[in-house]
Amino acid sequence: MGRNSSSENAWRVGVLFSQTGVTAVIEKSQLNGALLAIEEINEGGGVHGREIEPVIYDPGSVVARYGELAEHLLTEDDVNVIFGCYMSSSRKEVLPVIERRNALFFYPTLYEGFEYSANVIYGGAAPNQNSVPLASYLMENFGSRFYFVGSDYIYPRESNRVMRNVVRQGGGEVVGERYVTLEAGPHDFDKILEDVRAQAPDVIFSTVVGTGTINLYRAYLRTGGDGKRVPIASLTTNEAEVAEMGPEAAAGHITAAPYFRNIQSEANRRFLERYQRRFGTLDDVTSCCEAAYFQAHMFANALRATGSMDTDRLRSALQGADFDAPQGRVKIDPDNNHTYLQSRIGRVDDLGEYVVEMEVGRAIKPDPYLVTPALNDWSIRLMPPREGLITL
Repeated sequence: MGRNSSSENAWRVGVLFSQTGVTAVIEKSQLNGALLAIEEINEGGGVHGREIEPVIYDPGSVVARYGELAEHLLTEDDVNVIFGCYMSSSRKEVLPVIERRNALFFYPTLYEGFEYSANVIYGGAAPNQNSVPLASYLMENFGSRFYFVGSDYIYPRESNRVMRNVVRQGGGEVVGERYVTLEAGPHDFDKILEDVRAQAPDVIFSTVVGTGTINLYRAYLRTGGDGKRVPIASLTTNEAEVAEMGPEAAAGHITAAPYFRNIQSEANRRFLERYQRRFGTLDDVTSCCEAAYFQAHMFANALRATGSMDTDRLRSALQGADFDAPQGRVKIDPDNNHTYLQSRIGRVDDLGEYVVEMEVGRAIKPDPYLVTPALNDWSIRLMPPREGLITL
């Protein structure tokens, strides 16, 4: 799908999330989050009396297509700002296109860190905001023996490298590490899970993404795995995938994220009410969806301040900007274009809902290069959630 309207007066932005393919389960939620924010902005009168017009394309979860469509947006659709991508491999396809043409790219997804671009606003968690708190929680509550299972591309391998170093800092060990293709089916995990049983880890750390996540958790249950005894812990598994795999397969498993949909805040209540009204469900509301939502609003605020789509002016307005997001107050760090985010640990209950068990008491400054990792002195302390949860 291309341009949504023919308005010549609109502020046009590119929206590049997959609606088909293996990562569609997550990217559809990101698309919805971005579109909901844009609709709210337009209903409020737009920006300086002009609506924001999304120009939407579906890359079909094909990595090369993200770069091709980004090029098309910038050259054929007269777009200078793009929201998009879930996988790091797709971000890497878009990045040189964005930089070459000095456009602005909003990336609303957690990632492996160790990257900076002046043309990217990073809205998802960096490793110090999710990997470090998760490792701390797991080692204190389950044990020090980890088994890694991941999809075979950039993010899982790099995320596992980071987690391996963090675990070793805390005195733990990685007893196994295996990878599957992005198209991994229900039985592609059977031999891996045999090895898991043989190695007897205290926890499984999963960087499997897309439909493979659902297949892994179901296979774990089918082969006798018990999430309440030896959980699968992840940075990527979320509410949309839990809804698809079912509560029996999800119960007991753990995710670290800045946002879970049932956290208590007035901003989150408003967000969920509008999302339910617009899309008819809350099943696919995820941390990545919430990030796409607040990034679109932060872009609109910067556009109000500048009255211009010029990349340099927008970037200047965005650096240091904050926003009352559904997760809590967030801020774009002028040092690195990443975002100060909340940090929470959620565990799935028997009804298939995440229960926030622990959270860091403040938004964490992003440290994408782990210059000052906190695990070595355990200075980031987790605490029980400060407030109750929204009942869905």
